[in-house]
Amino acid sequence: MPASRLVIVTGGSRGIGAAIARCLAREGFRIAIGCRQVEEAAPLLTAIAREGGEALALPLDVTREEMVATFFATAEQRLGPLHALVNNAGITGPLGAFRDLDPGWMRRVTEVNLIGTMLCAQAALRCFDAAEGEGRSIVNISSVAAQSGSPGEYVHYAASKAAVEALTIGLAREVAAQGIRVNAVAPGTVQTGIHALAGDPGRPARIAPRVPMGRVGEPEEIAEAVAWLLSGAASYATGTVLRVTGGL
Repeated sequence: MPASRLVIVTGGSRGIGAAIARCLAREGFRIAIGCRQVEEAAPLLTAIAREGGEALALPLDVTREEMVATFFATAEQRLGPLHALVNNAGITGPLGAFRDLDPGWMRRVTEVNLIGTMLCAQAALRCFDAAEGEGRSIVNISSVAAQSGSPGEYVHYAASKAAVEALTIGLAREVAAQGIRVNAVAPGTVQTGIHALAGDPGRPARIAPRVPMGRVGEPEEIAEAVAWLLSGAASYATGTVLRVTGGL
């Protein structure tokens, strides 16, 4: 795999995104991390630098198209032509019955998880047009919820991730002839801070007994799946949703 190519990771300052950024930096990629608060990425940038990698963090709200355009332009200016995009930015919103969900949360989750993914994918394709090369790729982060529907928890989130998977398949078929691959990774429950943000920090421990492997996943396990999809070893994989769920 050619080293020193730029990979953008959205929502990359913590959790699964941070694990992806660190894993890809170890593989020799230059990493541009998009995050709402750049200072949150400081420990990650320090860790990547300590391991000999190169990364920077830039402010990004994936729902704002002008900010997306600025982010991609700045990342390429600082770290070179774009090789790949990992669309990781996402939110769950509150847990609970769908009938009680504030419509504002429906809109917000859809804006971040689906529209944000679309805007970043569109920006990446425009960068790819300007600098053709082998291995150009997009990996979208979905969720096992796209298949389970997450009844009683976050049906709205599940719906947004199912749409991300439809986007992945359709876009992959649209750009395959250009040598661009588009895939997705659908994690099961993973041990990250997103559960606390959703108001249910004990969720991983509660879910673990339902998982055939008897445990929830770790961010690094999702990162390795993303790294494989970006690698030459996955050169014939496009329109694929790789489920990393412990058997769910």
